Amino acid sequence: MYMSNARVDQAAGLRRMTEPRPVRVIAVTSGKGGVGKTNVSVNLGVAMAEEGQRVMLLDADLGLANVDVMLGLHPEYDLSHVIQGKRTLEEVIVTGPAGLHIVPASSGTKAMAELSPMEHAGVIRAFSELSHDLDVLIIDTAAGIADSVVSFSRAAQEVIVVVCDEPASITDAYALIKLLSREYGIQRFRILANMVHSAQEGRELFAKISRVTERYLDVTLDFIGVVPFDDYLRKAVKRQKAVIEAYPRSRAAMAFKTLAQKADKWPVPTGAAGHLEFFVERLIQSSSNVLEVLP
Repeated sequence: MYMSNARVDQAAGLRRMTEPRPVRVIAVTSGKGGVGKTNVSVNLGVAMAEEGQRVMLLDADLGLANVDVMLGLHPEYDLSHVIQGKRTLEEVIVTGPAGLHIVPASSGTKAMAELSPMEHAGVIRAFSELSHDLDVLIIDTAAGIADSVVSFSRAAQEVIVVVCDEPASITDAYALIKLLSREYGIQRFRILANMVHSAQEGRELFAKISRVTERYLDVTLDFIGVVPFDDYLRKAVKRQKAVIEAYPRSRAAMAFKTLAQKADKWPVPTGAAGHLEFFVERLIQSSSNVLEVLP
């Protein structure tokens, strides 16, 4: 009997080793543009890749995509070719710094900006066909409350809301959180204060948002830190490089490294949530594996 149980345990272990693991999916979003959301997405992706994570970055600002421009890349194909059926998702992936895999999108294309929720769902489902063995998928969403922001944020397990210390950024971040929580059931948001002059300024910015959400919304906000205002970040943008690659000792780069280490400790999903998600087949398989080991 003992040997039989050992063989069963060994077979189950080997099966789990060969099955695709759940992917931690992080949506990076903001209530308004101009708060540095794409810079956060790019540098968080590079920082996590440098830590040894297998990371993919999806440029989901579909009509005004600029991740490729920010990194000086010149992809031949992008997500628009996938939606048109001209290329597979595998065929449009390009490699950036530290081995970061990037799914580029097109810029200045009205049709991409006006995709229907059903077409967004098609993009999300396409990721289930990827053969890449990933640890993390980062989604750089559009700013605001467009359908694409809702679709991609709902399909992630983590939502980072990037804010800076200006009234429009704060009010628009609140509007985004309100929509996603009340209409779509997202209850936890991670808040990142960007372009602040001190850690104290970042904490005060978080406190402003928290006071309003605690009064009117049933959500949990998690303050995940600050990215300081840093001239080296501007210099990196001009050089079309991630600041973590161009100026690794800069204050901004160090902040992104700290954020990557925090994100690495966030829980990996253990099962599907019951709505459309990225890599949902892996999540369902993960749920099955958990059931297998239950007595």
